[in-house]
Amino acid sequence: MRSPAWSWDELLLICSRVVDNGWRQLRTYQPATHELADLLRSLPLHGEAAHRIPQFRSATSVSRKSADLITSRPDYQGPATRGGELTRLMAEAFTRQEAEMRQAARAIEAGIGSGELFQIPVQPDEVAEDGTIAHEGRLLARWALFRERNPQLRTRKLAEARRLGLPIQCEVCAFRFGRAYGPLGEGYIEVHHVLPLHISGPRETRLEDLAFLCANCHRMCHASFNGTSWRTPTALRAQMTAHTPPSEAV
Repeated sequence: MRSPAWSWDELLLICSRVVDNGWRQLRTYQPATHELADLLRSLPLHGEAAHRIPQFRSATSVSRKSADLITSRPDYQGPATRGGELTRLMAEAFTRQEAEMRQAARAIEAGIGSGELFQIPVQPDEVAEDGTIAHEGRLLARWALFRERNPQLRTRKLAEARRLGLPIQCEVCAFRFGRAYGPLGEGYIEVHHVLPLHISGPRETRLEDLAFLCANCHRMCHASFNGTSWRTPTALRAQMTAHTPPSEAV
């Protein structure tokens, strides 16, 4: 049985360490490489079967993949190794938006350290339908969706809105389920984190961190596009306005 293909989250963690190392290869003899290999083996990505493979995410394989990432950089002048398309995309992403990529890696490591990532089941919609990979990675998407689907948070957010006399409607397109569906949709709405976890950090979710969205706008806020899988309601509203003909504007 062969080791599973490298995932975006694993490459994200390796490339973050490569950048910390001055874009130099992580060597097998370095203790930090063995620590990273242990971290990768702990990720809830490939199931228990992968751990029965002797060389699954070994320090040697991590060292080789770090070399692949280095030679996949757009400005690398030496001979390239055969790292694959996902490796190339990761190296390009770190070249274009290093700060965001490193923040995402730190957020994943914080989730591993706290143990929270291991308690989160696979979430529907955590991977884009078209297979596009966003820089936040699959694990952060899973974590965010799990939090947004917490019924207690949604109930508290609804109670706060009613107390303040605010309408229960989408903050992007102003859709009201109650207006469209009558009693069936009265009081229904979804919630979305205003900031992604890699920016806000894995802190306890506060009501001010959440926004009301209809199902369509919620999906668009999470849709992977041009290397990102997160947009704020304000950004999505601006994008929607820019692409709506004047005759169809609300």
